Amino acid sequence: MDVRNPSSARPDEPVILERSGHPISRRNIDPDVLNILYRLHRQGFIAYLCGGAVRDMMLGKSPKDFDIVTDARPGQIRKRFTNVYVIGRRFRLAHIHFKDGKVIEVATFRRDPDLGEEADQEAAVDPRKAYGTPGEDAFRRDITINALFYDAVTWSVIDYVGGLEDLARRRVRVIGDPAERFTEDPVRVWRVLRHAARLGFVIEEATERAIHSHRHLLATCPGSRFYEELNKDLAYETKPVFEALRKYGLLKYILGRAGEDYEADPGLFSRLSSLLDIEDRAKSGGFRLSQEEMYSLVFWPWMEPMFAGPPRDMSKILKDAFVTAQMRATIPRILRANVIQILIIVRSMIRALRTGRMRWSLKRSAHFEQASRLFFLIEKGRPPEQGESFESLFRQARISV
Repeated sequence: MDVRNPSSARPDEPVILERSGHPISRRNIDPDVLNILYRLHRQGFIAYLCGGAVRDMMLGKSPKDFDIVTDARPGQIRKRFTNVYVIGRRFRLAHIHFKDGKVIEVATFRRDPDLGEEADQEAAVDPRKAYGTPGEDAFRRDITINALFYDAVTWSVIDYVGGLEDLARRRVRVIGDPAERFTEDPVRVWRVLRHAARLGFVIEEATERAIHSHRHLLATCPGSRFYEELNKDLAYETKPVFEALRKYGLLKYILGRAGEDYEADPGLFSRLSSLLDIEDRAKSGGFRLSQEEMYSLVFWPWMEPMFAGPPRDMSKILKDAFVTAQMRATIPRILRANVIQILIIVRSMIRALRTGRMRWSLKRSAHFEQASRLFFLIEKGRPPEQGESFESLFRQARISV
C-alpha cells in the first residue's frame, strides 16, 4: 500500500488513494449500497462508504455491514428514496428499508460540538451546528482505521486522519489526544480493545497508556450502554475480546463480581476462554447461539460451582448471585431469568448423563432446546449435529452402560 504521510493530513487536506493503490472492488459492495451512493451523487450530493466496511475491505475481508455518510440532510434523503425512516433525537439518521428486510443506514456528515455546545442539549440538535464536512466527520470518529471513506464514483479511498498508515502498521490509534477522547467517552476504551483484539492489531503507545490511566472512568458510564456494547462482543468473535478485556482489567467494570472472579482466577477464566473458543469456531461454521444462550455460556463457569452440595432452590441462588454481583451492564430482568432457567436445565442434563436419572418434566420448559444446544458445547466441545439431541445422547449413554 503506497501511502504518503497521512499523519500530517488536516480536515481540508486528505490523503487520496487511487484505485491502483488499494484492494477495494465494487464487486464486494452490496448492490443496493452502490445504488444509494450513485443516486445521491447524481442528485448533486457527496456520498461515501465509511467505517468498518472500508477498513475490512482494505484488509481483504468481507464487511459485516455497510454504512453510508453524505452531505445530504435526513429530510433530503427522505424525499429522494422510498421506504425511508428517519430515527434519532440528538442526531437524525436515515434508514433505507428494502423488501428482504435489509436496512442501510445513511448518516449526514457531523462535526464535534464546541465546548459550550456539549452541555447545551438544544444546540446539539441544531442542524446548523451538528452537521459538518467530510473532514470534520472523520476527525470526530473514535479510531483512525474506522475513519476512512470510499468514493464509489472515483474508486478512491479518502483518509483525513492517518488511518491508511495505521492499517499498514496494523495498529489501533485514537483520533486526537487519547486522554481527552477517553474522558469525553470512556466507552472508547472498550472499543479500542475490541478492534485491536478482533483484528490482531497492536495498540498505539499513547493510546495504550491512556487506557491504563482512564479505564476507571468506565464506572461512570450508564449500564444501558454497557449492555449494548456487551451485545456487540457476543454477536461476533467473542474470545479475543474477552481476553483483551481481562488483560486490561475491564471485566470487573462490566460484569461486577463475576468479572472480578474471572480476572482473579486464571483457571476460571481459562474455562470461559475455552468455551468461547468453541463457540467462536462453531459460529464461523454457521452455528449461531441466541442471545440468551450466549449469556448463559458466559456465566456458566462462574455459576457452575454454585450447584455443588445438596439440592437447593437454585433459581433463588442464581438470582441472588446476579443481584450481589453488582454488574455495571444492565442485563434485562427477563434475560437474567431465562439464563437462570437455561443453566439449571444444563446442570440437570450433565448430572443425568452421569447418574442415569433425568427429570424429563423439564422437556416442557420453553428453554429445554436452548439448554440442549448449550449442553453440547459445554460437554462435547461442539454444537449438536443434524438431528442430534440431548435425548438421543442420553439413550446412547444408557445403552452403552
